[in-house]
Amino acid sequence: MKPALHLFCLLVALNGHCAIAAEPEAKAKPNIIMLLIDDMGWGDFSCFGNTEANTPNIDRLAAEGIRFSQFYVNAPICSPSRVALTTGQYPQRWRITSFLNDRGDNTRRGMAHWLDPQAPVLARMLRDGGYATGHFGKWHMGGQRNVGDAPLPTEYGFDASLTNFEGLGPRLLPLCGSGKGEPKPHALGSDKLGHGPITWHDRSLITEGFTGAAIEFARKAAAANKPFYINLWPDDVHSPFFPPVERRGGGKRAIYHAVLETMDKQLEVIFEFIRSDPKLRDNTLILICSDNGHEPGAGSAGPLRGAKTTLYEGGIRSPLIVWGPQFIAADMAGSRNSESVFSAIDLAPSLLAIAGLAKTEGTAFDGEELSATLLGRANTSRSAPICWRRPPDRKSWAQYNLGVQPDLAIRAGNWKLLCEYDGSKPELYDLAADPGEAANAATQNPEVVTRLTAEVLAWHLSMPPDNGPALDPARAGKEAQGGSE
Repeated sequence: MKPALHLFCLLVALNGHCAIAAEPEAKAKPNIIMLLIDDMGWGDFSCFGNTEANTPNIDRLAAEGIRFSQFYVNAPICSPSRVALTTGQYPQRWRITSFLNDRGDNTRRGMAHWLDPQAPVLARMLRDGGYATGHFGKWHMGGQRNVGDAPLPTEYGFDASLTNFEGLGPRLLPLCGSGKGEPKPHALGSDKLGHGPITWHDRSLITEGFTGAAIEFARKAAAANKPFYINLWPDDVHSPFFPPVERRGGGKRAIYHAVLETMDKQLEVIFEFIRSDPKLRDNTLILICSDNGHEPGAGSAGPLRGAKTTLYEGGIRSPLIVWGPQFIAADMAGSRNSESVFSAIDLAPSLLAIAGLAKTEGTAFDGEELSATLLGRANTSRSAPICWRRPPDRKSWAQYNLGVQPDLAIRAGNWKLLCEYDGSKPELYDLAADPGEAANAATQNPEVVTRLTAEVLAWHLSMPPDNGPALDPARAGKEAQGGSE
């Protein structure tokens, strides 16, 4: 049995309720694949300007689809970014504002241990609307380190799941080898948590494993005449970097590029699976983005300032590619939308609209419905600003020589403002003229500073607090958020 098929059979065996009942006839609803890459910079795809590495399979999707240059994620770090995409809401609402770690560290930072299953979830709404739903790859919204009692992905509306060491249920865990001696497991304690079978797999082939399982799920859904929604969330290109053994030389950046190119090759299989079947090709929408900016010294944000964990553009702006030949306006194939400003929280309401489904009654998305923009029929942006709060544990990041960082940020029109929790130390940038955030225009535009500071502080204080102020050495002992500030 092929490894990917074995993995899929394993997850089906453990999640018996994921069997896909046949429908009497094919549905008109589009299939959707949400491909979320881990820790990849805005400029890392060759179709976004990378001249040091080639990503031909993803580039081909871009050549047949639309690239979006001003798409944002809603946090500069993993877990909250994934929560925003999953729920269509700011992750602060669910007290997930940095990466989920062990219980002690989550508590220290003022965070929940997992995403509340009562949160609105795109997959659950799609499943309720007739979709088969599957999650394949990194989860990181609960069930890691010593947190073994978190809900499984299937409790959030997924019929089936296969994740890594950042989640529970059936898992595909990496064996990291140097080519000399036995490879070593890299599980961060997941192999001790129970709650599902574990398959050990060569780290350099992990994306291949998740992709193969996703294909088998899609094949099963198509055979049952059901539309499918698939999260394909590889843990590439996150460190530690383990490309094939023959590509492990040349320093950190070269090894990172080897992982990037290997991932692109391993994803080719699912792209060709969709293309090779006319029924799937003409009724499938694929979206590709990153969960946050690059790790310093590895990826690249191109001309943008900042990296992972920062609120500068390099930490929160993500490449976005949307592919779907029968959905995208014909004259927009291969185009680049450099005008529309929107973010991951806008994807849930937009994809629901494309699927012809309504949100669950009582759900209030922070995201806006921008389906026409995604499909190349408009250049509309969000009407509301986008706001961010830094991870509570990342006022600075000494490991990568990242200096002291602003606490809050807001994007409204072409203006972006960054400031402290109390509104002090404003930085203002006109991103139309200065996308690299090189020239602070705060002094020359006091009225804009006043307006945007008031807006971002009002947003910040409307959200549940975390322990960001208490973890800032310069503010230790001062009142936390929502107090004298």
